[in-house]
Amino acid sequence: MSATPNAFTVLNHPSLDQAGGGRAAAETARPAPLLESADLLKGGKAVGILHNGSLYRLQATKLGKLILTK
Repeated sequence: MSATPNAFTVLNHPSLDQAGGGRAAAETARPAPLLESADLLKGGKAVGILHNGSLYRLQATKLGKLILTK
């Protein structure tokens, strides 16, 4: 099985259901865009992300991990 370098499949899990019905429909799952963390951070160690009116912080650690906090 080969991986597609520019997309990945969104997990089919009820918690990801945007319709509010509590069930994720398999027919609505589609590839999501793939972004490099370096493109998001643009040479920095952290970036702010505004989501649904709330500010989140995506931060790269010294060990190369990512942390998303509200």
